[in-house]
Amino acid sequence: MTAPPRGERCAVCRGADISVPHQANCSHWFCGHCIVGVWLHGSVLRPSDCPLCRRPITLLVPSEVASLLRDEPDIAPVVERIEQYNGRFAGAPHSAIQWLLDQPFYIRRMLTEFRDTRREPPLFFKIQVMLAVALSLLYLVSPIDLLPEAVLGYSGLLDDIVVFIVAYAYISAAYRAVLVARHAA
Repeated sequence: MTAPPRGERCAVCRGADISVPHQANCSHWFCGHCIVGVWLHGSVLRPSDCPLCRRPITLLVPSEVASLLRDEPDIAPVVERIEQYNGRFAGAPHSAIQWLLDQPFYIRRMLTEFRDTRREPPLFFKIQVMLAVALSLLYLVSPIDLLPEAVLGYSGLLDDIVVFIVAYAYISAAYRAVLVARHAA
């Protein structure tokens, strides 16, 4: 998603038009200057909590419009502050629960990015995804299993499920690294 959905309002100012739109890792949209104001109003030493869901905001991704207008004199300071915010908090370690809650955001953005011909993911990331998927599928179809289905029945599928979970976690972490590299100062 490269723009807020139609009818979406900033959670801070409740304005009908979100100016300099940015999406948080919880999938909520904010005006750039509003979310910077929330951060500066609280502690600048820790990530802000989303005003709607109270989850820590560890990454703010600009919309396509915000990216295009980043050099405008009145928008540049907002974008710089958000890049500073991302540089400070996007690379910080976060809990497994936070990682799980962020997954819908990453899945939607990654799939949208793969479909969008104007903004493709980096080639190295595409190779990582293809390699992880190929190795997972190879393990699934190979006759060699850590827990063989022929002996253990359905319980033997656990190792296949674990392989897919590990591959997904790897792809998700790689995509987060791509986003952080793009949007952090």
